[in-house]
Amino acid sequence: MFLAIFWEWAEFALRWVHVITAISWIGSSFYFIALDLGLRPSTDRRQGVSGEEWQVHGGGFYFIQKYMVAPARMPADLIWFKWESYATWLSGVALMFVVYYLGAELYLVDPNVLDMPLWAGIGLSLASLTIGWIAYDFVCKSKFGDDNTRLMLFLYVVLVIMAWGYTQVFSGRAAFLHLGAFTATVMTANVFFIIIPNQKIVVKDLVEGRTPDPKYGKIAKQRSTHNNYLTLPVLFMMLSNHYPLAFASKYNWIIAALVFLMGVTIRHFFNTMHKRGGMLWWTWGLTAGLFAAIMWLSTAGIFLQDKEDGDEAAVFGPAAQRFASAEGFEDVHDIVLGNCSMCHAREPVWQGMASPPKGVRLETSQEIATMAKEIWLQAGVTHAMPPNNLTYMDDESREMIRKWYEAGLDG
Repeated sequence: MFLAIFWEWAEFALRWVHVITAISWIGSSFYFIALDLGLRPSTDRRQGVSGEEWQVHGGGFYFIQKYMVAPARMPADLIWFKWESYATWLSGVALMFVVYYLGAELYLVDPNVLDMPLWAGIGLSLASLTIGWIAYDFVCKSKFGDDNTRLMLFLYVVLVIMAWGYTQVFSGRAAFLHLGAFTATVMTANVFFIIIPNQKIVVKDLVEGRTPDPKYGKIAKQRSTHNNYLTLPVLFMMLSNHYPLAFASKYNWIIAALVFLMGVTIRHFFNTMHKRGGMLWWTWGLTAGLFAAIMWLSTAGIFLQDKEDGDEAAVFGPAAQRFASAEGFEDVHDIVLGNCSMCHAREPVWQGMASPPKGVRLETSQEIATMAKEIWLQAGVTHAMPPNNLTYMDDESREMIRKWYEAGLDG
């Protein structure tokens, strides 16, 4: 019991850290992109200064200058923006381990999508994240990558293929999370393997009295631009686990593809504005159209499918089998059906609810046994469910849930 509570708080702590570090990384990234695009030609025309800008914030005035390649001499104090990216990725990996690897049977592997061992699902997850970066980096460094527009279009095609592929092997929730992780891994690897090393080469040249080669800045700029356009879709994927209309739709991979397009249209508006190229309001109209298409696709068919009672045993995982045979399961089964299934169903009967919260269905023995830990946590240990205790679940029922879960752990 203590271990279950520990991992629940560990997940909360890691999610908290992940959000904080992501805010730091995205904030600094957006700021420098906006700064770079908004720089005006230098007024004093000092050698090497390509642009400058006055800014005001928090009651203070700031004068910022950018060098085309690097200053004539190395400054004594140089701030590197890298740990925001690294900390975001590391905390994300830790969170994936706690939620999707330790909870693979619940969140990662869905036998209704692809029946495979849990270790195979975890291995496939790790392999896809690694191979994705290697392939992307290879293409960027090839002749094909010399044309940035062509490269961006190719990257989009790859992301669409990955969206489709993930939805064919993982649960809908895990598929969207992995698509976000795949993209975020590319972004962080850009910082770790390309942007920062290239900047260090320039710094070393300055220290040793050599004129830095401008190609390193050009390469870093290309990867930074990719990161800029990928940020908003990654945020969508990371938030999607709260919204089953996105990840549990029959056309979830198409929804993911459209989300990447929305990221481009929104960032194009702001990038153009920061560059003083005007307000491209048509991009918001296009974004709204894409979002309307996503809303329509989300209701075109729910991915979750009914299972006949005779088929339930085929999709029971080892843990689910243990809880289904634990003492008190029949009573808990009735409690859940009476208190939870009006919302947690393929077609919720609660007014205004289009899909089960977080895609969780509690209509069959298999579904209830599989979600044993969540039921115990949400309705046994705490009173989070039912919301505001709208179905008047009594303390005796909650006690029965706790005893059943404990019996399942001992089974």
